[in-house]
Amino acid sequence: MHIIFGGAFNGKREYVKELLGNQSVSWHEASLPGTSASLSVIAGVEKWVKNMLEDGKSEEEIIKEARTAILLNESSWQIWILTDINRGIVPFEPLERQQRDVVGRLYQFLFKEAESITRVWYGIPEIIKGAKRT
Repeated sequence: MHIIFGGAFNGKREYVKELLGNQSVSWHEASLPGTSASLSVIAGVEKWVKNMLEDGKSEEEIIKEARTAILLNESSWQIWILTDINRGIVPFEPLERQQRDVVGRLYQFLFKEAESITRVWYGIPEIIKGAKRT
């Protein structure tokens, strides 16, 4: 599992698309993969978390679903594109504050599980953990 993270509109998706080239990929936007594919990209995780919270899911259920997606697809290569939403102003709305907190704890779990991590900051990739793999 490889994580690509950075701020909004910092070039994460472009970096992943360039990294993958013409490879066949199963792309999941604001959702998690249910079945194994040889290569999956999971993006919009912060939106997925917000949808789950709106559906009444607890933080524990959300992290359990992410763990299940990783385990179901452990024989394939996953790239998770994560947007850092924790560096800004504390949201006024309770749901948005809850989303920010759950996303932060989910990201902590994902970072521990990841084989490699790359931060993309304004289009410049920086390997933080492990080495990138395609």
